[in-house]
Amino acid sequence: MSGSNPHGSPFAGRVGWGNRPALVVVDLVRAYVEPDGPFWLGSADVLGPADKLVAAARSADVPVIWTVVRFAPDMADAGFFAAKVPSLACFAEGALGGWGELALAPRAGEAVVAKQHASSFAGTSLAATLRARGVDTIVVAGVSTSGCVRATATDALAAGFRPIVVRDACADRTTALHDQNLADLDAKYADVVDLAEALTNLGGR
Repeated sequence: MSGSNPHGSPFAGRVGWGNRPALVVVDLVRAYVEPDGPFWLGSADVLGPADKLVAAARSADVPVIWTVVRFAPDMADAGFFAAKVPSLACFAEGALGGWGELALAPRAGEAVVAKQHASSFAGTSLAATLRARGVDTIVVAGVSTSGCVRATATDALAAGFRPIVVRDACADRTTALHDQNLADLDAKYADVVDLAEALTNLGGR
C-alpha cells in the first residue's frame, strides 16, 4: 500500500501472495452503483477496475466468486442487521427495483454466494468452497470498503486465508472512509495493493 502507515512500525508485516488465489467480488450490485440505488456510493467508478480484475482472473484460470446480500421475503433471516440498516429490505426476495442484481455478469460456473451479514464468510459456504479448490489467497474487490469488504477481509484472515484487498477495485461513500479503512486493513488484517500489482500477480498464475 502506498503512503505511510499511521499505526507505526509494530504493524508493518505482510501476508503476501500464496500459490492458489481466488477473486472474491463482494456485493457489487445495482444498489451501490446506480444513482437511484438505496446505497448509491456517489460514483460507479469501481466497476472499471473490478471488471479488469475479473477479466485477469478468468484469463489466468483463477476462480471468481461473487457475493450478494439476500433475505427471505419477510426479512425473517435478517436479524438485527436490518434493525440497524432498515434499507437492507431492498435485498429481500421479490423486493421492487432489483437492487440486489449484480452490476457485472458472472460467467456460467462461477459461484454466487448469498449472505445475510457483512462478512462473506458469516453463515455461508464460502470458506468450504475455497478450501475445496485449494485456495490459499483471497483477492477482495467490491463494496463497501468500510463494511462488507472490510468484514470479508478480516474474516478471511481468521479463516486461514491470505487476504489481498485491491484499493482501486473497492469503493465507499467518501474518500476519507475508503482511505481510513484501507489503512486499518493494511496495518492489521490484509495486504492492500493497487490494481497494477493485483493484475500482475493474477496474470502470472
